[in-house]
Amino acid sequence: MRHSNRNNLTVLFAFPFLLQMAWAAGEEGVQLTVYNDDLAVVKERRRMSIPAGVGQVRFTDVASRIDPTSVHFESLSDPAGTTVLEQNYEYDLVGPTKLLEKYLDKRVTLFTKDGGIHTGTLLSQSEGKIVLQDDGGRLQLISGGENLYRIELADLPEGLITRPTLLWETRSAGGGDQLCQVTYMTGGIGWKADYVMIVQEGDAMVDLTGWVTLDNKSGATYKEAKLKLVAGDVHRVKPPVQRHRDRKRFEVMAMSAPAPQFEEKSFFEYHLYTLQRPTTIRQAQTKQVTLLSAGNVPAKKVFEYNGSRTGKKVQVKMEFKNSEENNMGMPLPKGKVRAFKADSDGSLEFIGEDEIDHTPKNEELRILLGNAFDLVGERTQLEQRNLTDSVHEAVWQIKLRNHKEEGVIIKVVEPQWGDWKVMDASHPYKKKDAKTLEFNVEVPADGEEVVTYTVRTKR
Repeated sequence: MRHSNRNNLTVLFAFPFLLQMAWAAGEEGVQLTVYNDDLAVVKERRRMSIPAGVGQVRFTDVASRIDPTSVHFESLSDPAGTTVLEQNYEYDLVGPTKLLEKYLDKRVTLFTKDGGIHTGTLLSQSEGKIVLQDDGGRLQLISGGENLYRIELADLPEGLITRPTLLWETRSAGGGDQLCQVTYMTGGIGWKADYVMIVQEGDAMVDLTGWVTLDNKSGATYKEAKLKLVAGDVHRVKPPVQRHRDRKRFEVMAMSAPAPQFEEKSFFEYHLYTLQRPTTIRQAQTKQVTLLSAGNVPAKKVFEYNGSRTGKKVQVKMEFKNSEENNMGMPLPKGKVRAFKADSDGSLEFIGEDEIDHTPKNEELRILLGNAFDLVGERTQLEQRNLTDSVHEAVWQIKLRNHKEEGVIIKVVEPQWGDWKVMDASHPYKKKDAKTLEFNVEVPADGEEVVTYTVRTKR
């Protein structure tokens, strides 16, 4: 897996939350930086006609989910001579209801699906009913809504626009054709990582393919955009508004992938993934691009029993390290991992899924796949003794039954509390941390192993 040189210089531009893309002098285009949490920063360069003196400049085709307070306009051709006096965001878009609201007491012609043509002065519209007064003074009551398919008006009412528009009042000494740059933040677009893990025969190696899934509902199309993705937990100030997220999932079922197309590097306290080619991201489109592909990654299948949490169930996990030695080493964005394994006939079958958090290089990955069918655990407290008011002893017994045709090793995880010490144990153990006791227990084929231990706890 290829990744970038960490010594590359990171250059920031004046707008504080976006990385400067190296654009050729005079080049137009779009750069899109997308974050995990329903956020993108759009930077677009266009050649625009700037009036000399004081005048107005319109900028159309912006995202309908734009945050108007984040807009930044600058002239790259004449940054010293062109300044912005005022900026506005106009979003009162044309629609049948808006048109009729603006045309009260004016002449209109309405065409209905039943073949009717109605011309007259618009007196009112309410709850799907439209009232016209014809040239003879008679009133007509017309059913609107789906019955109305065409409206004819003399002109477009003032204040209505066909597309969301940014409007600036500028002052320019020379005016003329200038290359301008507009930067803004928008919601409605985000990305996530999805992974497909293939467990090889013998359960000692895995193949991992990562995909970037972009979902664009921002209200704009970004043509031939320079795409960057930021992975990390970026803090944002959010109003206390309940959002209804689209729950439709784009399931990743690809079992093979081309070479990775993103270059990864550190950026502040996050990680930046840059697509090495332009791409068009259309409105209302879900797009997938290969993020990484790693084969023959050494892995270990681990059986784990934590009776205090899982009852009699023994969990099965695949564990491997995100390191260059294991054919990996790229920081992995958080996302869902779907695991498959080939059956005896060669067909891949689904064996479980889990989610990983943002994972730096050289960190361990533990993918929970499910519960082992043929392994059973049973946890029982045999004794409870109060030595003093603050010191207690407990005797625990863990039975592990293996119904497989081969022996296995089961990791037993026992949560602890307070100031504790193991006084006696039937099997070797280790104190993993201040709250966890662990045993690695060999359980023979079609057999049982019993672990007992005594723990003394001081409150």
